[in-house]
Amino acid sequence: MRKNFGSKTWLYPMPVFIVAAYDENGVPNAMNAAWGGIYTDNEVGICLSEGHKTTQNILATKAFTVSMGTAEFVTACDYVGIVSGNKEPDKLQKAGFYTQKSIYVNAPIIEELPMTLECELLSYDPETCQLVGSIVNVSASEEILDENGKIDPTKLKPITYDPIHHKYLVLGEQVGNAFADGKKLV
Repeated sequence: MRKNFGSKTWLYPMPVFIVAAYDENGVPNAMNAAWGGIYTDNEVGICLSEGHKTTQNILATKAFTVSMGTAEFVTACDYVGIVSGNKEPDKLQKAGFYTQKSIYVNAPIIEELPMTLECELLSYDPETCQLVGSIVNVSASEEILDENGKIDPTKLKPITYDPIHHKYLVLGEQVGNAFADGKKLV
């Protein structure tokens, strides 16, 4: 038996993306965004309303970064989602986030968040709030890499947003092997 809830924005997992961009004066800002994901092979899509300071920055500079929120920085990640850059110009500093300029795009990388997509703006539809960016580079701090030099999600400890209970959950437990376990049924 199932219970019907009607039309809701409920989906698991909802990533906790911290989207960052510079304004016209090179001042960084960031926000928490959960409605997004990989759009095509080398593109990311995120639903961002036009009124956000970060959205305005992206439209002005045509570049942005997307970092995975992590368990270690859950409080700071939540803070940049509940405080507007339009009202608090020092919100990154208050969150305890420091930035460095990407060498690939004109956008800030948040040093404390160890995995970042560095993107160029491809399109933005103000009617649907759909922002699409081309992923130019993925950068990761060495401390989250495995012995083969690849990103280890158990070291990254990415968080997801639970839209039903308004909680953050950490990912990391392996339950199977992609492109392998299903072969048992072939």
